[in-house]
Amino acid sequence: MKQITALAMATALTAVSAPAFAEKWDMPLAYSATNFHSVNAAAFGECVTAGTSGDIEITTHPSGSLFKGADIKRAVQTGQVPIGERLLSGHQNENAVFGFDSVPFLATSFDASGKLYEAAKPKIEKVLADQNLTLLYAVPWPPQGLYFNKEVNEVADMAGLKFRSYNNTTSKLAEMTGMLPVTIEAAEISQAFATGVADSMISSGATGYDRKVWESLTHFYEVDGWLPRNYVMVNSDVWGGVSDANKKVIQDCAAAAEASGLKASIEYTQFTMDGLAEGGMAVGPASDKLVGELKAIGETMTAEWLEAAGADGQAIVDSFKASQ
Repeated sequence: MKQITALAMATALTAVSAPAFAEKWDMPLAYSATNFHSVNAAAFGECVTAGTSGDIEITTHPSGSLFKGADIKRAVQTGQVPIGERLLSGHQNENAVFGFDSVPFLATSFDASGKLYEAAKPKIEKVLADQNLTLLYAVPWPPQGLYFNKEVNEVADMAGLKFRSYNNTTSKLAEMTGMLPVTIEAAEISQAFATGVADSMISSGATGYDRKVWESLTHFYEVDGWLPRNYVMVNSDVWGGVSDANKKVIQDCAAAAEASGLKASIEYTQFTMDGLAEGGMAVGPASDKLVGELKAIGETMTAEWLEAAGADGQAIVDSFKASQ
């Protein structure tokens, strides 16, 4: 009887000393630990862990180490992990609306990108909700520019180049400029360029700087094509089991992460441009001829996206243009 009483007391003491609903949330990330998105996500995780007093402990897993970028959304959706970060435009094949932030030359500045996001956010949240996902926050990349292993002054100079693609928009851009699209995850970029699997891409200065692409590529052209976003999502079933108090903490941390991520993206833009130049790349604006040709291609791609996205896509664009 004494042994049973002692065991009961020990169990009770353990229950008092440990959090009642302690959970460990693994959070897969596609980009390197030093990328500003990953740094921001790690700070978000620390904010949640501290704010919930350890009830929910978030551990980030960068560089596609837990799930590759293309698999992260599905992993969160199906409950393999409770939370994750993903570039939603990589899933335009599921719903064309996901590609709103990659429509060429629609929103080419941070200010315009923010207005476009606000116009699209209600529809994005609805689509995600139907897929058992709850959006927590989103952060834009710096403006997208073109990387090559040679000088390029017009679209004709791109013919035959192997072009790294990461969503429908980039694949289509490659096809319309005579390049060959090759799907390559962010974590594999350095190896792909070093081995000749690809010799060009459109991406932000941040991606190129983080992956030291100057070791294989020679030119970066500022075209400010679009500012795609990374989205942090939580499984809706998991979210439904979180206490109201902890939901408030997570939402507050998410709001802080969205603000700090935007600030970091803006600051990182010029820093990475300088870094690419210091690495030995030729960095500067694209020629007027190339920009003109790309914008003409962009108009065609915008029309195609609007057709695919239907009424939802048109509503997003109309709302965005009204805010300008």
